[in-house]
Order: sequence, then C-alpha cells, then structure tokens
Amino acid sequence: MKNAETPVFKLILFGSEGSLGSALIVESLSRQHEVTVIVDDLNRYAPRPGLHTKIGGLDNADQAEQSVAGGSAVVALLSTLAPDDACAQQAMVQALITGLSRTTIRRLLLVGDFDVLDEPSRHSPEKRICVDGIVDLLRRGGLRWTLINAPEEPSGLGIEHFRHIQGTLEPGLAEPLHRLARIAAGIVDTLDLGLHEGEHLNFVG
Repeated sequence: MKNAETPVFKLILFGSEGSLGSALIVESLSRQHEVTVIVDDLNRYAPRPGLHTKIGGLDNADQAEQSVAGGSAVVALLSTLAPDDACAQQAMVQALITGLSRTTIRRLLLVGDFDVLDEPSRHSPEKRICVDGIVDLLRRGGLRWTLINAPEEPSGLGIEHFRHIQGTLEPGLAEPLHRLARIAAGIVDTLDLGLHEGEHLNFVG
C-alpha cells in the first residue's frame, strides 16, 4: 500500500487495444501505477481504479503533446497502431518525440518492428530505412528511450484474461497468456527500475 507522500507513477499508453496492451494495463495497475490509455472511444474500457481513458493519438506533434500531458512515462505499442508498417511507425515516432519535447516527460518505450535491427538482410530496404530513421530520431531527441521488439501475440486477450491468469483457461491459451504477462512484467520493470536506457531489447517471455 502506498502512502499519501508516495509519488504516483502515471503511465501513458498508446496502442492498448491488443493483447500486450491488456497485459501492460493489468501489470501496471497491480503495481499501483495510474494508467492513461489513449483511445478514440472513451467507452472502450470498463471503469476500474487507476485506469483512465483519453482521446488522442499520434497523427501530429500537437495531438501527441496533448495526449501525453500529465504523464510520467510513455509506452507506445507501434506494432498495434501500425501493424507491419515501419514507415507509418516512423511518422508516429516523429510526432511523439516532437510532442514530448514540449513537455517534462523524458522516458519513452517503443514496442515495434525492430527485429530488422537484429537481422537487416531479412527485411526490405524500405523497412530498414524507416527503422534506422526511428533510431536516428531517438538519438537526436534528448529522451531516455528503449526499443523493444514486438512479440508474437494472439488476438483477443483482454484485461479480464490477465486479471484471472490463474483461473480456468481455454485449451492452448495458458502458454501465450503467461508469456505475454511475463513480457509485460519485464517492460514495466524496465520503467520502474530505470533499466535499458538507449538499448534495443527482445523479450522472449
């Protein structure tokens, strides 16, 4: 239990609609963090303590700035926002970095198609150029950033799945559910403990 003097960590989460987003929400709330999910529909999530919704996005720097206002750190699940489109992800990162530069927030975690950094020869020249562009933006942006390879995730896992992870599960659901929960815990650890700043990670779960 946190006392009244304990600062509240306020996570801003873009791309929460996927299964990893649900896992991150549950993991963050379990640590008594506040989570603000950036959505296009304020009724997307049922009310629960510590969880807030806010209309916003990453279409441009002004929208990004307004979306992140009041946060402690930002996690953007680019692979959910723009699946398999590294250049669209680059445009979102450009808007996000510019928006963050107008705020006091300096901690940023990006989850996206960064496996190209591990094996560039397996990917198209366009994808390599766009991901290299993201890295260049981050290096020049003055932020404390971490890049994380997007994990494989089954669709359709919601908050209740991760809240009741020890309960009865459908056949074949236990392994991906536990794996994503472990990855979410690793991502939140990275924020809580100030780990892996300026690094590129691959959480295998």
